[in-house]
Amino acid sequence: MGICDFCGNNYEKTFEVRSGGKTFTFDCLECAAHAIAPECEHCGCLIIGHGVESGGRYFCCEHCERAVRQSAVSDEPVLET
Repeated sequence: MGICDFCGNNYEKTFEVRSGGKTFTFDCLECAAHAIAPECEHCGCLIIGHGVESGGRYFCCEHCERAVRQSAVSDEPVLET
């Protein structure tokens, strides 16, 4: 049994996540997301998908990035022809 680093729950099916040279123990994905996912600098939501990184800052989407930085970063995939 392991103890979740986020909520303290003692659970037999914990799992480990390694991030930034540290190892964390969690009992569910929700606790893992709340503990290690970055927050959008504009709206504050947890970035659990790809998000947008611009100038060392993290945003959940292109809209939030533009609202803060007023740049032309796109969260659409670049397709090469």
